[in-house]
Order: sequence, then structure tokens, then C-alpha cells
Amino acid sequence: MSKIAIIGATGRAGSQLLEEALRRGHTVTAIARNTDKLAVRPGVTVKQVDALDANALEQAVSGSDVVISAAQFATLPASAVIGPVKKAGAKRLLVVGGAGSLLLPGGGRVIDSEGFPAEYKAEASAGAAFLDTLRQEKELDWTFLSPSAEFVETERTGTFRVGLDDLLVSSEGRSWISFADYAIALIDEVETPKHSRQRFTVGY
Repeated sequence: MSKIAIIGATGRAGSQLLEEALRRGHTVTAIARNTDKLAVRPGVTVKQVDALDANALEQAVSGSDVVISAAQFATLPASAVIGPVKKAGAKRLLVVGGAGSLLLPGGGRVIDSEGFPAEYKAEASAGAAFLDTLRQEKELDWTFLSPSAEFVETERTGTFRVGLDDLLVSSEGRSWISFADYAIALIDEVETPKHSRQRFTVGY
């Protein structure tokens, strides 16, 4: 079993990752700026940390085998995560990515497509920049998992498809994945690494 640190453990993705990791018997350090939502429970160490404080973040993830960043890109850039993770000696960094940098069937990125919602542009752009920074990283073993276009709070099914850089679209023309099933895919990657220094994606 692994020691997993989750940055942003109270968010919609982070909370599902916490549940999935515990379900499989891993121990988790749950890191958040506000830990009020995090109950004291077996297998979890709660740490209230401002992730932009490099020293505090380094201390919080120290001793972890794997660090998962599930924080918003607009508030926590790659530079704020990579340095502390490396200094702490963690072997791997997994990142809850965005769909904006995925490629469309006709070429081009989702974020650059006509009709991409303006309210998501800043976060999607920050996510694409985070991925670009990871791709230049020579030392850390990283993985960036992009969800489908719709990231939704529906049931955990355990049934989904996995791809690489192309947006996954169902036979009905919808691109979507639940937070719970996304969490399965990412914890699968923790347990059985298949995408070292790669981005991959998951969808129905």
C-alpha cells in the first residue's frame, strides 16, 4: 500500500480520490487550505496548509510515496507544486488535469474550439500551462490525467475508457466522466503505473 498525499483534498475531485484511496487500503495525507470538511478517521492525516507556502507544502508531503495535486490550476501553478514535491523526496506526482488541452478529432485543442465557455477559459489555460511545464520536467516522475469535457457528480460505475491526448466522446456524442470513476482511473495509475511522464484521459 502507498502513502498518498492529496493537495486539494476537500474539492470535488480531491474528496473522491481520498475515498477511493482509503477504499483500497492506502494511507492518505489530506492537504487543504481549510480542513473543516475533513473528518478525523483511520488512515487519514489531515494537514491545513496554504499550498502556495513552499516550505509548508514540502513538509506536508514529506514521507509520501505519491503526491496528487487536485487543486485549481488558476490558484496553484506547476512551479508551486513541483519544487516542494521534489525537495520532499516524493517519487511521483499525479495531477488532476483539465479537458481543455485535449485534442479534437479535427485537430486543435478543446480550449481553442469555437464556443468554449468563456468562464472556464482562465482555468483551462492555466491547466494547459501546467501540463506544458510538466512536459519540460526531467527529474520527477509525473502523470497528468485529463477528464472528459463534462466532469460530473454521478455514480461510481467502474466502467470507462482510457485514452491519451484525444478527447473521448461516447457513441451518443457526449464527452463525460464522473468524479468517482475518474478517481478509480487515477488510483489505478497510483497502483499500476502505465503513463509515466505522460498525459492520459478517461471517459465513457
